[in-house]
Amino acid sequence: MKGLFITFEGNDGSGKSSALQTVKQELLELGYDVIYTREPGGSPIAEKIREVILDKENVGMDPKTEALLYAASRREHIVKTILPALEAGKVILCDRFLDSSLAYQGYSRDLGLENVLEMNQFATEGLYPDLTILVCTRPEIGMSRIKKDERDMDRLELEKMTFHNKVYDGYIALSEKFKDRIVVINGEQTKEQVLSDVKNVLYPFIKERI
Repeated sequence: MKGLFITFEGNDGSGKSSALQTVKQELLELGYDVIYTREPGGSPIAEKIREVILDKENVGMDPKTEALLYAASRREHIVKTILPALEAGKVILCDRFLDSSLAYQGYSRDLGLENVLEMNQFATEGLYPDLTILVCTRPEIGMSRIKKDERDMDRLELEKMTFHNKVYDGYIALSEKFKDRIVVINGEQTKEQVLSDVKNVLYPFIKERI
């Protein structure tokens, strides 16, 4: 592939999406051929699956159903958006990818890391990010930020703190398992410091490869 595939991960309220949007704009201004995308979603069919997954009316969804829906959405996203962009030599900045399924369904839903990984190997055909920036925040801090925003929370954000604690633990475990591509950023810092840390990782990585 000619392009770069970079993912941003983090537990709810970590601040990853805010940092991602800022660096996307800066990279565009610097002349890089950048596209932003997200999961679940990122293509027309995948976005429709997203609506089902995150709809808070769908409480009580079976964990395996949830994991399979994420994998289906991911497959559409890869085929329709990610692979064409990589072939075109673009820098892809993606808000969540495979690691989210591993943390949320593999760890927090207790489906097992290997089971969710195997399920997604079929969907992704072994596609991994070139770099993953993991912005981590203690769950109580992340959820307090979300509540302060006074916005409608989606189905997963409405889960109990035990769920969010397991997601956090899952991400920490993944950062150890995939040290070769995951870089951890402390999301409990100020927005300015989080952004600075992200840029200090991301910009040299891109410059070395583009």
